Amino acid sequence: MLATAGDYPTDRIRQPEPIVSETPPPRVLTIISSVLEKLVARNDRLVEVLTEQPDRSNSNGNGSSTSAPLGKSLHAFHGVRAPNISIPNYLERIYKYTNCSPSCFVLGYVYIDRLAHKHPDSLLVSLNVHRLLVTSVMVASKVLDDVHYNNALYARVGGVSNAELNRLEIELLCCWISEWRLALVFSRPIVSTWNKRCSSMVQVGKLKGG
Repeated sequence: MLATAGDYPTDRIRQPEPIVSETPPPRVLTIISSVLEKLVARNDRLVEVLTEQPDRSNSNGNGSSTSAPLGKSLHAFHGVRAPNISIPNYLERIYKYTNCSPSCFVLGYVYIDRLAHKHPDSLLVSLNVHRLLVTSVMVASKVLDDVHYNNALYARVGGVSNAELNRLEIELLCCWISEWRLALVFSRPIVSTWNKRCSSMVQVGKLKGG
């Protein structure tokens, strides 16, 4: 049975009053946002091409109203319109107001990457990337951080209602129930691997003067 917001131990959950982080955003946020921005820009252009083809107009990847069973596509994360905030600013906002560890963003990215591979016909686009980010980082925080905020705070920071974020969390977890149910158990080795990769990317950037 899936856990709901009320099922998590209350002694490890901060109340929804954010403590603003004064530390600069970690380098990993820049790396992740850069990768996602390029991917979303490419997919948005692809969507424009697909929407011009009548036979592909009902595809889940293009933001249409086609529905899908729970956990079977990215359609549930689609908004009516793309938020005005950029991906880098959105990630910085989450980091600033939730104080979650940098590893949460890495693991959140892993979740999104696996979802994209699981549902190749559901593209990561500007209509769904923000909701995917706040949901994935929130779930990762519950897995990795000893102390974390509850869903209500993440909803306020992410610009969605608490009820919607609860629904998106269930949607995300439904994807792990079958073949990925052990992914969270082994999440720390995954994060360790991705941290090493990110560190290597940072070193390459320094060598190139980036």
